[in-house]
This record gives sequence, C-alpha cells and structure tokens, in this order.
Amino acid sequence: QFEVEESGGGLAQPGGSLRLTCRASGVTLQNYAVGWFRQAPEKGREGVACIKPTIDAIFEADSVKGRFRIGRDAASNLVYLQMNNLKPEDTAIYYCGLHQWYCPSDLSYEHWGQGTQVTVSL
Repeated sequence: QFEVEESGGGLAQPGGSLRLTCRASGVTLQNYAVGWFRQAPEKGREGVACIKPTIDAIFEADSVKGRFRIGRDAASNLVYLQMNNLKPEDTAIYYCGLHQWYCPSDLSYEHWGQGTQVTVSL
C-alpha cells in the first residue's frame, strides 16, 4: 500500500496558471500510468489527462487541449499538470490517479489521492 499526494492547487484568476504535482511514496511513478481527473460541485468526474507508462503516450481531454500539459519529472519521481489560460469552468477538485498498466477510460484508477482544490475566479 502506498499513498498518493497531490499539491499545487489554489486560487487563480482567469487566464492565469497553476502547476499541480503528483507524488507517491514508495513507488516509481515512471512505471505507472498516471492521470489527472477532476470533479466540480454537482458534476461527475471528468478525465483531464493521462500519461502511460514506459512509452509516455499522453491523452488529454478536448476541454483542456492546448491549455494543460501533463508530464513526468523522472529525477524527482513526480508527475505534473501544467495548467495555463485557466477558465472559471476549470474550478474543481483535481485528483491524481495511478494504474499499473494503462490509462483507464472509465477513470478506474487503482490508487488516488485526496485531491487538491483549484479555484479560478476574479
């Protein structure tokens, strides 16, 4: 059993940027598919982006393409989500999920953290 931890959330103005970070104790994240998904108040979960293990193929939701970027920092054993040109509709709790083999289209990650709040507002 290991713990997944998200960080980097906060308040940003429309058009601003935030960088979320995902860490997991006791595992090498490069060996896992790592994805970000979000949940806004009174809405269902929405997959944002995911990076596959080994080949690092990336999947991004249409709603964030061109604005968000997922990537790995292997030296620091973390996965980040760089969020640029933020919009009020990006407001949500953002979760980091891990799956040993693939990016699950139904967001059925095997491990995930407590989430980090992102609020986009003037």
